[in-house]
Amino acid sequence: QEKSSRLSAALFGEDCEISRDQLYELLKYAALGKCHNAAQPSWCRIYHQSHLAGVVVIVLHEVSQLHFYKFYLQFKHLRKVFRHRFTLSPSANFLASLYGEGANPKPQNSAQGLTSSSSECIPKSSDLQCDPIIQKYGGKKRGLTSYILTLEEQKKNYYPVKGSPGSKGYIYTECDQPRTDSSPLFGLDCEMCLTEKGNEVTRVSLVDAQGQCLLNELVKPESTVVNYRTRFSGITEKMLIPVKTRLPDIQTRLKKMLPNDAVLVGHSLNSDLQALEMIHPSVIDTSLLFARNEGRRFKLKFLAKAVLGKEIQCEQKLGHDPAEDARAALELAQFFIEQGPAKVAELNLEMLLTAEKLAEVSRNKAALQPQRCRVQKQLNEPPHLSKQCFLDCLQVTGQKPLLLGGQELDSSGPCQSNLSTSNKQILQRALDDVPLSTFSVIQFSLGPEYTASHLLAGLCEKVRSKLTDMLTIYAGPFEESFCLKSVQKEFGRCGPIQSLRVVTETYQPYVCIQYEVLEAAQLAVESLNGAEVAGSCIKVQRPVTAAMLDCDVLIKELELDIENEGVIYVAGLKKSLTEADLQEEFSQLKDLELLFLPKDLQTGKHRNCCFLKFQESKSAVEALDVINGWTVKGSRLRSRNALASGHLWRWIWQMNHSNGKQGGKILYKQVEQLSDSEQDLRKKVKKLDHHIKKLYRGLQNNTLCVVLFPGVN
Repeated sequence: QEKSSRLSAALFGEDCEISRDQLYELLKYAALGKCHNAAQPSWCRIYHQSHLAGVVVIVLHEVSQLHFYKFYLQFKHLRKVFRHRFTLSPSANFLASLYGEGANPKPQNSAQGLTSSSSECIPKSSDLQCDPIIQKYGGKKRGLTSYILTLEEQKKNYYPVKGSPGSKGYIYTECDQPRTDSSPLFGLDCEMCLTEKGNEVTRVSLVDAQGQCLLNELVKPESTVVNYRTRFSGITEKMLIPVKTRLPDIQTRLKKMLPNDAVLVGHSLNSDLQALEMIHPSVIDTSLLFARNEGRRFKLKFLAKAVLGKEIQCEQKLGHDPAEDARAALELAQFFIEQGPAKVAELNLEMLLTAEKLAEVSRNKAALQPQRCRVQKQLNEPPHLSKQCFLDCLQVTGQKPLLLGGQELDSSGPCQSNLSTSNKQILQRALDDVPLSTFSVIQFSLGPEYTASHLLAGLCEKVRSKLTDMLTIYAGPFEESFCLKSVQKEFGRCGPIQSLRVVTETYQPYVCIQYEVLEAAQLAVESLNGAEVAGSCIKVQRPVTAAMLDCDVLIKELELDIENEGVIYVAGLKKSLTEADLQEEFSQLKDLELLFLPKDLQTGKHRNCCFLKFQESKSAVEALDVINGWTVKGSRLRSRNALASGHLWRWIWQMNHSNGKQGGKILYKQVEQLSDSEQDLRKKVKKLDHHIKKLYRGLQNNTLCVVLFPGVN
């Protein structure tokens, strides 16, 4: 969508590895925009950052890149949804850098008694002129009509208006009488539950200018409720069972109750009117009335305490009281109108909010310290942070980050918050709370029982062994006096060969070839099986082992992987061809976006193959038909769909060139003992994938979601 937020990044070949600092700068800019010295990441760009609905970081503790390859088929949802994947270069605990270390800067004034009028809190008259409230309304008192949103302001802030496509079928209140400064004010607030349709009204409250409650009604939604959001809405399944009132009933009652010159007041009232499916021409929105810089807004709870001295939305209560919220919004508007912009600006709300947030951070960290067990801090690589840590910056800007999961961090490092909390419980809380937070860290755990070194070594050996088998093909039978050079030349046209040997244990000789890339091995199986090579009609196949029984399924899934969309593999290139030569040769291909020529990471020499990325998948399919059999400077080309993304290609290369191959030293007995644990682990991974699926489906559109596989070290 044109106004959606997009993440653009290069994800090919060597670009698949990022550092902790690079991930940190991405999350910081996504959450803060240009506040607190946040800048566009150096390695990618976020377009329309202001349209981001939120940032969610999902941490899968004890899970690593090894687990992703080992249980690739089990991570069914994760790999189909998350388009961009990176190897995070080895570093100290990434979460430690996110939470920050060391003390927070102390606020200049305490957050106790936010309505204090001490001289410290009153800004100088010169400072008042820079206050966004003064800049928007001036310093003089005005009547209420000066604060009613214009039609343009309503459109800009997504209010339902007459004639707009998004408001088709909405009920108009028909309150068309001209407004005056003596027109009656009414406070309105709704509570919503999440249904199959989206957000639907389940409770409506309307109060008059004297604060009397005129309407406080439960409403039965039309669609099935998916999430009651009881913690915030106060609505339970039991409460709605006897309810007969439907949305049309409420719409009719509101139309009758509101006089022709009524002015509705609410906090982010656009959400309430959208949920009510009603259009009202005259509104005062207190989230916009108490103006802030850069489009940010104060929360109703903070304004009620700072301006009115009232505590609302108390955590002891089950959910918000819409009548209380409607009354608070109404009284805030009345205060603003009666006192005028100058008096409101003198409250110095921005400083009060900063003081409150920093005091809250300090209280939370102080409370954590005496009661939680500490884990030794990883100090080998101190985080490169500004004086204020990331989460402190969020709190200062009025965003309360959500931190859920078994492992959390306090001011002195990692600690365990609640060992009894299950992944299922964390998921349930996340489904309720994540849509209401702009920055969330959700932590699931595989379990400490799966971190034993022999288990990890066993898994690593199995992955290494399976990848080796997938890179290996057997070809034959050949005549006793066959020409090995001819075989090497023919199979070399499929891609770079890692090793080649003649198998003599059979009645007739076979050749065992191990390739450097998966695509080459698959191309050899597809194009040379049944072909005549070195004077013999041969069969080409992979090794037959228990682990390889699902090889065809795995190859198909790799080919369909979202990372390989629009990417093809081309082999048979002469090594004398340069990248410029290839760019020229392939320039005639439609929608070609990128050419990647793999290099030997030790020698720097390029291989006899390349990858081509196209803007459209259709163009990639058309290119395959053109390239197969194409001759470039005397070299006949072969091509197929890509299988291995950049991070997997590097993984395979490191595996092939690792010294000693430690995995080969693992005892056979240990690998056998691994089978039972592996079955349990496979089930655990499938559950984690299912949790991610449910959590992802509950996210708002335009949410940046990052999943971390931190491993155990």
